[in-house]
Amino acid sequence: MATDLQVAPHAEVPASQRIINDFSIQVATVNGSGSQTANLVLLRSIFQMGVPVSGKNLFPSNIAGLPTWYTIRASRHGYIARKKEIDFLVAMNPETAREDVLALEPGRAVVYDEPLKLNALRDDLVFYPVPFDKLVVEVTRDAKLRRLVRNMIYDGVLARLLNIDLQEMERALGKQLARKAKALVLNKGALELGFKHTDEHLEKRDPFYLEPMNETGGMVLIEGNAAAALGCMMAGVTMVAWYPITPSSSLCETLIDYLRKYRMDKETGKATFAVIQAEDEIAALGMVLGAGWAGARAMTSTSGPGISLMAEFSGLAYYAEIPAVIFDIQRVGPSTGLPTRTAQGDVAFCAALSHGDTKHLLMLPATVEECYTMAMDAFDLAERFQTPVFVLSDLDLGMNNWMARPFSYPDRPIDRGKVLTEETLARIGEWGRYKDVDGDGIPYRTLPGQWGPGFFTRGSGHNAKAQYTERPDDYTRNMDRLARKFETARGHVPKPVVDMRDGAAIGIIAYGSSHVAVEESRDQLAAEANVQTSYLRLRAFPFTPELGTFIDRHDRVYVVEQNRDAQMVMLMRQELSAARIAKLRSVLHYNGLPVDARSVTDGILVQEGLKGEAQPETPRENVVSMVGGE
Repeated sequence: MATDLQVAPHAEVPASQRIINDFSIQVATVNGSGSQTANLVLLRSIFQMGVPVSGKNLFPSNIAGLPTWYTIRASRHGYIARKKEIDFLVAMNPETAREDVLALEPGRAVVYDEPLKLNALRDDLVFYPVPFDKLVVEVTRDAKLRRLVRNMIYDGVLARLLNIDLQEMERALGKQLARKAKALVLNKGALELGFKHTDEHLEKRDPFYLEPMNETGGMVLIEGNAAAALGCMMAGVTMVAWYPITPSSSLCETLIDYLRKYRMDKETGKATFAVIQAEDEIAALGMVLGAGWAGARAMTSTSGPGISLMAEFSGLAYYAEIPAVIFDIQRVGPSTGLPTRTAQGDVAFCAALSHGDTKHLLMLPATVEECYTMAMDAFDLAERFQTPVFVLSDLDLGMNNWMARPFSYPDRPIDRGKVLTEETLARIGEWGRYKDVDGDGIPYRTLPGQWGPGFFTRGSGHNAKAQYTERPDDYTRNMDRLARKFETARGHVPKPVVDMRDGAAIGIIAYGSSHVAVEESRDQLAAEANVQTSYLRLRAFPFTPELGTFIDRHDRVYVVEQNRDAQMVMLMRQELSAARIAKLRSVLHYNGLPVDARSVTDGILVQEGLKGEAQPETPRENVVSMVGGE
């Protein structure tokens, strides 16, 4: 048992030279080898120690056997963006081990599978050889099981080397395998064996240590997709139609679990919801629109290729004015692109999805908390404005674990928008499905099976009474009203979060998962170059007046985006004055890895003339050949 393992004294690095709670760990393994359990146990153990932590899973878009990397960052300062530099490498994959080691900076540490003999590659790193194959035989004689529990040995090794209490590891393992008693016993044995071997055979020679803090108390670890699913359930979703696609699949899969647990009628045992896995993304959105037209709160989730297929139905929903919520968990494109890499490449596409003149509402969550709250906001906005609402998350935010405060139970009633009632009809005198009686561009709708007159819903030309027409004046009046409705939405979408710094000549604008890198970058700019910055984080489109005011107050404004073509700046160019546009500069990151603070900082310093041209990042992850589809 763990409590019986005594820690022998090691000749350790002097306290003055230690790097405590401020380094990154990268585990390089093979996809399908069971490494995810070991990686999540390591992440949770550090989290349980009270140390701010984040984890990034870099996995191939193919079946088992290809390289995968999992990076954990511990930061006593609370920084949770990806860090470019790797400080502690666990090299378990023979195919990438050489390149992984050669990419490290001097002074870093490497735990490696002893037969790989990686210590012969360099003499400026600290190497820890571990005979994983010999050790795992002591855990189990079953060859298949040995392959699955082998990775847990490196958790035990790291626990001893990094100063993680083994009981914290075992507690994290218990949470991870709570329902798998046999697997729990085997993995616990592997964990303790790795700890014991390290204690008896390896001398601590690197400077990296973990020590308990109190910065994660009361917090949870959760993926963005799971948080969004919880928000959808709290929003009262009653119909889900979807087609699986990386990286959005886990959103609906998790939502299904929530619905089955919490939304079954207790008396009859029947579901109070409907979930349909459609034959493709086109059909999925078509079903959502049918449900939305009938009055259900309906949604789908997808990624870029699915958004492409949804273009025509998106135009129908916009023009026929049918509520729908569409989650786009963005990945790298165009086409199949890099299916398991992250990006913000669908922004401009979603804002105007469909042919003709369309303008869609976009929600831009930056945290798992906002994945939860904006899911609820999206349903309210979709019904209030009778239109599709796109929630733009991404792979990094959606599929990785993030720290969060426990979510609050919703404290406001559901907003169904303008549903016609007898009292309303008496007030307005005459009803037309597409008639604007309040001046906000939003008409009153009726729901089939409830009180109120019916109408024929069409995607072709129609007038205020929903009658077919090809009259030019009817068309322009309808399109002008839709534009007026979009303008009304500016007062209802989430406003940006603004942090003004007195005297700052430079402003930074970002959105979505870029947020955590920008927060860290602002500290780097101040500490390294004495550059003070203000910050505006966009949370929705259409833009609100705060955007223009922010730009006016600064000489130069850098817009940080994870795409090649500065798509958010494209949208700004459509709405801002020439004077405001002239102040905008772009900092772009689009190699498929989550944006890091150093890239943002260097991008700004270069354009400010305070640093030479930055070198592009070419990590090992991007040069491994991978093939895959959805």
